Amino acid sequence: MGIKTFKPVTQTLRYKSVLNFSDITTDEPYKPLTTGFHRKKGRGHKGRITCRHKGGGHKRLYRIIDFKRDKRDIEAKVLTIEYDPNRTARIALVCYKDGEHRYIIAPHQLKVGDKIIAGENVPISTGNALPLKNIPTGIDIHNIELKIGKGGQLVRSAGSAAQIVAKEGNYCQVKLPSGEIRMIHKECYATIGRVSNIDNENVIIGKAGRARWLGIRPTVRGVAMNPVDHPHGGGEGKQKGYKQAVSPTGVPAKGYKTRHKRNPSDKFIVKRRK
Repeated sequence: MGIKTFKPVTQTLRYKSVLNFSDITTDEPYKPLTTGFHRKKGRGHKGRITCRHKGGGHKRLYRIIDFKRDKRDIEAKVLTIEYDPNRTARIALVCYKDGEHRYIIAPHQLKVGDKIIAGENVPISTGNALPLKNIPTGIDIHNIELKIGKGGQLVRSAGSAAQIVAKEGNYCQVKLPSGEIRMIHKECYATIGRVSNIDNENVIIGKAGRARWLGIRPTVRGVAMNPVDHPHGGGEGKQKGYKQAVSPTGVPAKGYKTRHKRNPSDKFIVKRRK
């Protein structure tokens, strides 16, 4: 896996970079594990935009991923490493000994033909899934459960990894990629290894059109708007700056805590990310 750059025939190509996809082994998904889906495009349950600058983008099929890894003590063989348009990580199609196929998030350096397994006392090797109580401290892990049996919710994006830093009673202290240290129950499952596609963070989109393909819409500065549209809008002349950058609804954009004061999971956070 590496980054591909271009001869600067145009100004855009001077900066644009793409992944070379050398780790991809097929360009067709496994049809029984795909489904169509309606993207929310930044809208909440009321149909109103709650996350701006989202919409459009290329049509996609959703790949059904096995985040639970609940097929225990049955060995599986990696058939393909595939691109998934819905996430930054690569996915791996695995076939279990009983013939069932599933997609999992592919760990870094997992290859076609490798064997993986999930269970209580399986070996500590890349792609295997175990409960936190049986994983040594300091080893890279990903796809971590927050609730027993619910499936992996943490550390699923490209190149990310977490580590267990301590074990105490029924809980393990896990250091997440953000720097936060959080207590997670020792019976929760996690997968060994770092998430694949490590070079994803080095890709430069290069042009506005490519952002639109990904479903990212333009961002307009508040100072360029009218007073009816934004708190920063209007004025006969330019203003050098405002005390605080805010959203169109007046919510501070930088350094403002949006977390609810009495969040039930606060008691599980040992050290915050900031």
